[in-house]
Amino acid sequence: MSGASNKDLVELKENHSHPEKITKEQWKASALAGMASYLDAGSIVALGAGLALFQEYLNLSNSAVGLLAAIGPNAIGCAIGSIIGGRLGDKWGRKRIYQIDLLVYAFGVLLITFCFNATMLFVGTFIVGVAVGADVPTSLAFVGEVAPDKARGKLLGFTQVAWSFGPVVVLWLAMFLADLGVTGIRIVFLHLFVVALVTWYLRRSLSESARWTKAAKTKGSQLRLLLKGSNLRGMAYTATIYLFWNLAAGTAGIFNPYIIKTLNAGSSQALSVGLSSAGFIISIIVTSLVFMRYSDRNFKTRKLLWGIGAVMQVVAYSLFLFLPFTIPVIIANILMFSSGGALAGEAFYKVFSQELFPTMLRGTAQGITFGISRTILGVWSFFVPILAKTGIGPVAALLSVFLLISGSVGFFFMPDTSGKSLEQIAKERA
Repeated sequence: MSGASNKDLVELKENHSHPEKITKEQWKASALAGMASYLDAGSIVALGAGLALFQEYLNLSNSAVGLLAAIGPNAIGCAIGSIIGGRLGDKWGRKRIYQIDLLVYAFGVLLITFCFNATMLFVGTFIVGVAVGADVPTSLAFVGEVAPDKARGKLLGFTQVAWSFGPVVVLWLAMFLADLGVTGIRIVFLHLFVVALVTWYLRRSLSESARWTKAAKTKGSQLRLLLKGSNLRGMAYTATIYLFWNLAAGTAGIFNPYIIKTLNAGSSQALSVGLSSAGFIISIIVTSLVFMRYSDRNFKTRKLLWGIGAVMQVVAYSLFLFLPFTIPVIIANILMFSSGGALAGEAFYKVFSQELFPTMLRGTAQGITFGISRTILGVWSFFVPILAKTGIGPVAALLSVFLLISGSVGFFFMPDTSGKSLEQIAKERA
């Protein structure tokens, strides 16, 4: 079990006396931990950008394409990894997971990069999903535990910027390399391999979470406690808002290039990828300028941000029910969904997943809710290409309903945790 240094323990105390101040060490730790989000989203979108190309190269059926999306970093593979990794991160510490998972991720990416048959592609995709799934809940728990009390939303929002930045890099690489076909996608995955190894090396300098070290000495990690009282309510809340939001976000992330190219006759591979990248750029801007600035202000501000974002997202997919599937309508959808998602989506899910659970169950709880969401997304992903063949209408109608559920639950049942220490929140909820 890795111990916390004296410096780390001092920083933990300073979080209470200076609840808004972010030190250089906290920014560094958040950036390195946030690379899990970069690699997660980057691998999802890299696979999405290459789906149509891999389908043609390996002669895959539409069902095989759906299965590939279902077992990877967007869904079932990630779900398995998050449940296992989140639990082990609570039992063994955050740092131990860091020392393993990115090496496994790099191996999986290499299989995809050099695949010459469907078996290599499917196995590599599954390995990448498991590895990144193990990393995400552990990394976010680490950020939540080192963040100042009144800047927790800012630093977790920063990881969401990394989540959006990964797809931007991936999609622009894919667009510039579009003329190379499958070779271009191989280069995209090779870039993820390099980033994973560099991140793994830099993370070796991180110390263990001081909060986890302190809690591990005095408290057990009893799984049954998640099924009681405030912990059960917290899991129900975070699972609901993330599940129904992620069905839409996951569809957009991995299938946007595929759907745009397939359903719009005037779309090329480069155009479909370029349009998809615009959504992530918008998300970076809104997250940086709005979410990171205001999410820690107070409870009323959080509800306002969520309410605005939820309405924008429902409207975004409702457009496809009343307007033709043309490039201007696609652009309007991307603009509204990306802006709304930055305010009422994964960033707030990350925040509440750290605030609503005790330290020794924090990774476990998020691993379970993350895993449930990604598993159901995997089942949904299997049917998306099939549904999309009949037109965008059925997919858009279902996504509108999903977003309405997430938005409503998130707004009306939002807990008042803004600006409070993790210890204070735990005491109040107990």
